[in-house]
Amino acid sequence: MQSFDPNAIAGIGPLGPAVERTGIEIRQADPERVVGSMPVAGNTQSYGMLHGGVSCVLAETLGTMAAALHAGPQRRAVGVEINATHHRPALRGTITGTATPVHRGDTLATYRIVLTDDDGRTVCTARLTCLIRDLPRSSTAAREDEISAR
Repeated sequence: MQSFDPNAIAGIGPLGPAVERTGIEIRQADPERVVGSMPVAGNTQSYGMLHGGVSCVLAETLGTMAAALHAGPQRRAVGVEINATHHRPALRGTITGTATPVHRGDTLATYRIVLTDDDGRTVCTARLTCLIRDLPRSSTAAREDEISAR
């Protein structure tokens, strides 16, 4: 699977330092399905297993990206609630997450994110709800509207 450049999607810019630190790579992205992966190595807790918080970072990254694609370029999606169930430990290899919609409305979007190991076994399932808001208008755009209304 080829890596996907999230900067190529209108309205989605750099994904931030947490994504870089964890090694998350986006593989596929559209409003119906976002797929990404990350290595277990470098993302473990003291027992050598994938850290549950890092699983949530992957889940929230994929779900928020899907919600942003649903919302469109003039709107912003921000996670407001996440829950995760960790089913089995991941000790090595790559974790792949797939986010699919549960609900997509005008102001809220909810996604189910399933994380699997290299053998296709479910490591974690998460649910993320995002609030969708209009982007703030720039003062320049507001001023242009004021001038054109005259």
